[in-house]
Amino acid sequence: MWEHLKSGHPYHVLYGIMLGVGFGVIARLMMLRTDYRQYPTYPHGRIIHISLGVIAAALGAVAVPAMYKKDFTAITFLTLAAQQFRDVRKMERDTLTQIDSMELVSRGTTYIEGIAMVFEGRNYLVILSALLTTLASLALGLPFGVIMGGLTLLLVNVLKSGKSVSHIAKVELADVRVDGPDLFVGDIYIMNVGLVSNQQLIAERGLGVILTPYNANGKATLSNLGQRQAILFDVSTVLGVYRDDGEPALMPMAKLDMKDGRLAVFLLPQEKDGAKAIAVVERAPILESAVRMPTEASVNQGKEEQHG
Repeated sequence: MWEHLKSGHPYHVLYGIMLGVGFGVIARLMMLRTDYRQYPTYPHGRIIHISLGVIAAALGAVAVPAMYKKDFTAITFLTLAAQQFRDVRKMERDTLTQIDSMELVSRGTTYIEGIAMVFEGRNYLVILSALLTTLASLALGLPFGVIMGGLTLLLVNVLKSGKSVSHIAKVELADVRVDGPDLFVGDIYIMNVGLVSNQQLIAERGLGVILTPYNANGKATLSNLGQRQAILFDVSTVLGVYRDDGEPALMPMAKLDMKDGRLAVFLLPQEKDGAKAIAVVERAPILESAVRMPTEASVNQGKEEQHG
């Protein structure tokens, strides 16, 4: 199995490492996308993350021959890499927190923490891709390394994105109604609007969406304030927001119907397009920190279990 290393072919080892690094970098490029949120920024933010991806791929690829030769300091390097990528998570969190204070509609701390977690986790996927590719190359031969690299890219493609709002709720347009000072989206009360000028503006430009959760898990997830703020940020980024600083009455809002758990989203977009609004809300990511699964609790399944 390890005849290529035993026979002392340094070029084969070098090719195996280069193949692992190559597939690791490709995996990082697959997971690196600057989209409507404009993060990571182009080009400097992308340069930072591509550089970290090259480092992660090199660490994963070099670890295999190092450990085979019983150079267990390679494990120490992987530990240092883990610490470095935790620092990357902290860097992303701090950067996005500073940027968020300048947004008309903020991302929210839950969304920021989710983005920071993703950037850390993707570096670990790069290490895994490079490590498995190099392992297959050195143990079985370069063709098997290419096959393993392709399989890791398929795995990366599956894991690079999570679920969206469309998986947990039905999204529908709803009428925005101003009844005196009271603002409603459908039959769900949003807020009190005092100024007549704001009432007229909302009646003219307002757009409403109602999310109906499919089950108790979806209801609990949509009730999370961070998840609601993520939906508002995504819609406001794509469709724009018709407000300026210091106008709280024109701020997009999301409110629950306490009776059945439906979520009403009120928007004042620059581009009033209901079809686009529904599409953006459906594609808004489900934040890992916001996911709740009350149906999985033992008390809801009729089980008597103790944890901890």
